[in-house]
Amino acid sequence: MKSAAKAKLSAALTALALGSALGSLTASPVMAKASVEPEESDVNTLPAATKSWFFVQRGFVLSGTSIYDSATGKLLGQVETPILSDMALDPLGKAYYVSQSIWTKGSRGTRQDYITIYDSTALKVQADIDMPGRLLVGGRKNNFIVSEDGKWGFVYNFSPASSVNLIDFTKRKFVKTIELPGCADLIPNPGVGFSALCSDGSMATVSVMGAKPAITHTAPFFEATNDPVFDNLAYDKGRKQAVMMTYTGLIHIASISATPTIAPAFSIQEAAGIRKGETKPLEVNWYPGGGQPMALHRPSGHLFVLMHKGEYWTHKEGGEEVWEVDLAARKVVKRLMVEGKPRSIEVTQEASPRIITAGEDEAVRVIDPATGNATYTIEHAGGGPITVIEP
Repeated sequence: MKSAAKAKLSAALTALALGSALGSLTASPVMAKASVEPEESDVNTLPAATKSWFFVQRGFVLSGTSIYDSATGKLLGQVETPILSDMALDPLGKAYYVSQSIWTKGSRGTRQDYITIYDSTALKVQADIDMPGRLLVGGRKNNFIVSEDGKWGFVYNFSPASSVNLIDFTKRKFVKTIELPGCADLIPNPGVGFSALCSDGSMATVSVMGAKPAITHTAPFFEATNDPVFDNLAYDKGRKQAVMMTYTGLIHIASISATPTIAPAFSIQEAAGIRKGETKPLEVNWYPGGGQPMALHRPSGHLFVLMHKGEYWTHKEGGEEVWEVDLAARKVVKRLMVEGKPRSIEVTQEASPRIITAGEDEAVRVIDPATGNATYTIEHAGGGPITVIEP
């Protein structure tokens, strides 16, 4: 009896389990056949650049120049700029130019120097222009400039003496090398060619219109061995003026023409109501500093300068404050505290501008000059030179 009961119970449980399993099998949904859609690659394009855009190089040892919109803080694209290359913008907005050098075997072999032309919408390579040489150094904005009409490029060279390569962008070819002993830091000079700063404290002007380049010099206006000027100067093509600053804080303004003239300098410290900067050691004061220590807002004629507390020869220090200088009035009209001790500064060229700073922490900050507040902080964006769309 007990055995029979056990057998019946076992049979019932087996049937129940089997029924359950069958039920679960029949209840399972039928898997539909997977359909895989083919992937399609596409390329986005950029709209026409606006005055809110800015370009920041990654730095001295990292390649790439990123394009951002200061109005949104968003990354728009990136131009391939190898280490120790120089980038210049086509004033007509059609192209980005990169002056660069490579070797056939990485860091050795046959050296090649050339300019790569990228279109400004898809950032595709349009052409390469070979040239005989260029200076291998990073962080300088004025080693490679483009004429205001976009027809000519000027590339600074140093092999073994200083010279400038003349590039025809219309025909996309190298034209010639112009010897320019003891001078560097190129400035556009419309209708003439270019000007440059020289080690004797003068400004050279090179006319490239004739068969043979004609070079003239102004009288010396700064002391290169005692109080040199920062190499990243600012040029205002509307006013045809170049704005320069020395390590002690003297501001020089040059009117650019076939025969440039330089106005008397004034001290940024005295413009702020404090004693002027000096070259004497152990004299603590506010001094300009950084790799790109000043930015010019062309519409207003205001200069924005990175300033720090220190002694003379602390010109590589990042900024603790930004001083806004009215160049016409020769007066500091505002002082703003800044974060991150930035070493580069630019300002967008809108009627209501935005300050852009970058520093050793590789954080780029977009700052409202009315309040001094950072509207956007972009981490790991780079710490190299900053460029904006000029009016």
